[in-house]
Amino acid sequence: MLAVDKDTFDKEVLEVDGVVLVDFWSDGCEPCKALLPDIEALEEVYGDKIKFVKLNTTKARRLAIKQKVLGLPTISIYKGGEKVEEVTKDDATKGNIESMIKKYL
Repeated sequence: MLAVDKDTFDKEVLEVDGVVLVDFWSDGCEPCKALLPDIEALEEVYGDKIKFVKLNTTKARRLAIKQKVLGLPTISIYKGGEKVEEVTKDDATKGNIESMIKKYL
């Protein structure tokens, strides 16, 4: 999974024509770390159709706030540079994320 930061986020997410899944996480977020293997498993299944990236919000707080990420973990789908859907906190489960992905295939 491609790791993006505040310097590469626009190029890798907002300037992409297709669909991008962004995993917003942080160093101190245990649920984020627990979810990562599920995200990586989904990337193996859908990575040829959707671009998967992750952003550590510890190093990009302003960017996270600008993207209206108010809690972690947050998994967002961007299409044509616009955020179209997200799941956050307790709703960020492998099943919910996969359902969200399938809408944009």
